[in-house]
Amino acid sequence: MKEVETRKKEEIKFHDAVRNKELEELDEKRFKRLTSNRKFYYITEMSEDFKNSFLIKNCKGKKVLDYCCGNGPVTFFLARNGADAYGIDISPISIENCKKEASKEGLEDNTHFFVMDAEKLEFQDNYFDLIACCGILHHLDVAKAYPELSRVLKPDGKILCNEPLSYNPVFQLYRKATPHLRTKWEAEHILSKKDIDLANNYFNNSEKRFFHLFVLLAVPFAGTFIFRPLLRVLEKIDSVALSLPGLQWWAWQIVFILSKPKK
Repeated sequence: MKEVETRKKEEIKFHDAVRNKELEELDEKRFKRLTSNRKFYYITEMSEDFKNSFLIKNCKGKKVLDYCCGNGPVTFFLARNGADAYGIDISPISIENCKKEASKEGLEDNTHFFVMDAEKLEFQDNYFDLIACCGILHHLDVAKAYPELSRVLKPDGKILCNEPLSYNPVFQLYRKATPHLRTKWEAEHILSKKDIDLANNYFNNSEKRFFHLFVLLAVPFAGTFIFRPLLRVLEKIDSVALSLPGLQWWAWQIVFILSKPKK
């Protein structure tokens, strides 16, 4: 139990720092160092489009959970598209930021934010129609997260999970070379096929899509005239390459949709 509490405290400390607007203003150099990996997200249009289309299609008029919401971009996206949107996070600074932004954007009526342990959800059984897990499961003990997600999901509900994968040696080398960008727990728990397949113990249905392999070659060209045409070419290459079973698990990210929870 002591180890569990320690790693959660480390998560709180790290994410309070990267979401602390005062730190960004007072120690710009440190803030940039803690967030330097954001440049890689310039090439994630295909997975973002897939995720956003799925959420728009399934969220209107529904009670939706943004599971570990950070500063709330997904929660606000859901709210703007007709959802009754809930966001939880273990970081108090994140939730404070979300509440301030909700007030600023006039979204207080259909957003609800709580500081909460994702492995011990404080919601009733069968509470949500839809859950978005965007880049969060590798921060958690999935053996504890999956049963909680299954418990609070309605029998006809769905969960969208967007996660990095652990297999590509180039990505793993980068992670090892940049330990300051993540907690020790996170670095050691990037999802494997075994972690993803564990969800089958709690859900009867799982659909998988793989994204981003060769598009990483476009990252050094971000901000130049060649970036967008190069990205389009590499996306087409990825569409073919990541349809092949031998290459799929070398992708940077996987999107998997869980449904039919086992009650």
